[in-house]
Amino acid sequence: MEITRQYDVHLDMKKRVTLRNATYQYYNVKEYTNGCIILEPRKLTRPREISERTLREMDQAVRNFKSGKVSEPVDLSDF
Repeated sequence: MEITRQYDVHLDMKKRVTLRNATYQYYNVKEYTNGCIILEPRKLTRPREISERTLREMDQAVRNFKSGKVSEPVDLSDF
């Protein structure tokens, strides 16, 4: 592996490290027993959108609720 940057860092009062010119906002950290720490960049993605079918079912549930088509109340007192 080729080293592209190398610099020393220190922990601040809250035990944080600042990466200079970080390319990514999120990193996965792996700490090994020998003291090595590996940072792997992570890119968060948007979750898949809600399907059309699910949206239709949600709309139907709201219509049922507004029209009074509901079940008996559920007793949650045990929880």
